[in-house]
Amino acid sequence: MSTGSGADSAPAPKSAHDLTTSDRANKASEKTTSERATQDSCPRDSGTPASGTPASGTANSGTAIPDSDISDSGISDGAIPDGEIADGAAVERTTGGGTFSSLRIRNYRLFATGAVVSNIGTWMSRITQDWLVLSLTGSSAAVGITTALQFLPMLLFGLYGGVIADRYPKRQILLLTQGAMGLCGLALAFLTLSGHVQVWHVYLIAFLLGMVTVVDNPSRQSFVSEMVGPSQLRNAVSLNSANFQSARLIGPAVAGVLITTVGSGWAFMLNGLSFIAPLTGLLLMRQHELHKSVRVPRGKGQLREGLNYVRGRPELIWPIVLVGFIGTFGFNFPIWLTAFAHEVYDGGAGLYSFFNILMAAGSLAGALLAARRGTSRLRLLVLAAMAFGVLEIVVSFSPWVWLFSLLLLPIGMLGLTTNISANTSVQMASDPEMRGRVMSLYMMVFVGGTPIGGPLLGWVTDTYGARVGFATGGLVSLLAAATIGLILTRVVGVRLKVGLRGGRPHVAFVPKKEELATAA
Repeated sequence: MSTGSGADSAPAPKSAHDLTTSDRANKASEKTTSERATQDSCPRDSGTPASGTPASGTANSGTAIPDSDISDSGISDGAIPDGEIADGAAVERTTGGGTFSSLRIRNYRLFATGAVVSNIGTWMSRITQDWLVLSLTGSSAAVGITTALQFLPMLLFGLYGGVIADRYPKRQILLLTQGAMGLCGLALAFLTLSGHVQVWHVYLIAFLLGMVTVVDNPSRQSFVSEMVGPSQLRNAVSLNSANFQSARLIGPAVAGVLITTVGSGWAFMLNGLSFIAPLTGLLLMRQHELHKSVRVPRGKGQLREGLNYVRGRPELIWPIVLVGFIGTFGFNFPIWLTAFAHEVYDGGAGLYSFFNILMAAGSLAGALLAARRGTSRLRLLVLAAMAFGVLEIVVSFSPWVWLFSLLLLPIGMLGLTTNISANTSVQMASDPEMRGRVMSLYMMVFVGGTPIGGPLLGWVTDTYGARVGFATGGLVSLLAAATIGLILTRVVGVRLKVGLRGGRPHVAFVPKKEELATAA
C-alpha cells in the first residue's frame, strides 16, 4: 500500500523562484518553524491558536502557505498546516517526530499491518511469476512482456483512475480493488496447481491486475493523508516504502523456498490469501478519525484540468518527467536479475531470490533514511538519480557475483531515495482536490513506461547480453537526471552551486537572481 491525499490546503506556489534553493528561503522556513515552536511552548487560553496553526494565520479550513515553506531545496513537513482540516473531520493529533511517528495513529497502523502481509504475498507472486515465465519460455523478452502487460493499463487508462480516486470515497474503492487483486492471485494459483498453466494465462492475469491497479494505485496514494493528516504525510510515505521493502526481504526468500520444494502454485495461493489482511484493516478503521478529503463532483473536462494543473507547475512537472525516465529504463530489474542469475552466474531461482533480497535491503535502508529527513529536496532527487544510473552501469560489468551482489545494496537505496523524494515533493505541492489526478499522472509516467521499456530492454538483453541491457538502463537514467538538472539551471532560473559547508562538500540549486545580488 502507498501514499496520500488530505484536507484542504492553500495552492502550491506557481512561480519559478518558489522552487529555488536559497539561504533566504531556508531562514524564512526556520523562522516559521521557530514561531510555531514558540506558540507550542507558551501557555494558551481559549483564544490562543492550536499548536498546529501556523503563525501566518488561517482562513476557514485552509491556511496560506508562506512562499518560503516550499522551495526547490526542500518541502517542509510543516509547509501544509495541521489546522486545515474541514469541519466534521478528525481532530488533529500531535504525534511528534521520529522515524515511526505516523504509526501512532490507529487507522494508519491497521493500514500498515495489512499492507505488510499483502506486500509479502505480492513479492512472492512477482518472483514466482517471473521465474514461471522464464521456465515456460526460456526468454528474458517474455519476462519483459509480462511486466509490460501488467503496467500497460496504467499507461492507457492511468488518468481515469485518478479521476475515480478524486470522485469517490477512497476506502470503499480500496475494499473493491484489494479484493479483486486477491481473486487474481487465487486464479493463477488454481491454474498452476492443476498443471494447466500456459504463458498466455500469466499474460492475461498480469493484464487484469494492471487494470485493477489503475484505480487502486492513485486511491492508495491519496488515502494515506486522510489517515495521518498533512503533518505526517512525508513520514507515512517513507514508512509505506519501508513497509514494501521489508516485505521484499521476506517475500523472495519464501518464494525461492516454495518454488524449489512444493512448486510455484502454492506461492500464488498464499499471495491470493494474503489480501485478507488489508481488507480486514480497512474494515476495522474508525471512519470518524479520517481527515475529511475534498471530493470532486462528476463533471466534464476533469482529465484536461488535471493535465493543465501539472503543466503549469515546474515543481510538479520536472520530478514527474524524471521518474518517467527512471521507471521506464532504470527499473527493469526482473529482466536483468533473472538474466544475470540464469545466464551470467549460472544460478537458479535461489540466486535470483537472493539478488532481490539484497535490493530490498538497500531499498529498506533508503526508505528509513527518508523517514528521518524532514524535507523533500529536488537537488537530492537529481543527484540520487544520477548516482543510481552510474551504479547500474558499474554493476553491469562486474566480473564476480559477490561484487555484483554487494553493489545491489546501494542501487536499491538510491532507487528508493529517488522515488520517495519525487513522490513526496509531488504530493505536498499538489492541492488536495487535484491530488488524485496528479498522483495518477505520476504513477502513469513512473510505471506506465514499463510497457515500452520492458520489451525494449528485454530485447536488448536477449540480443546483446545481460551486461549490455543493464548498462543501457543505467545510461538512460544518468542522462535523464543530468539533462533535468541542466534544465533547472537554464529554464527554471537556478544554477548549481558547489562548495564546502562545515568541511564537507555541499551541492545546491540557488536562484540566479541571488547570485547577481551577491556579486553587486
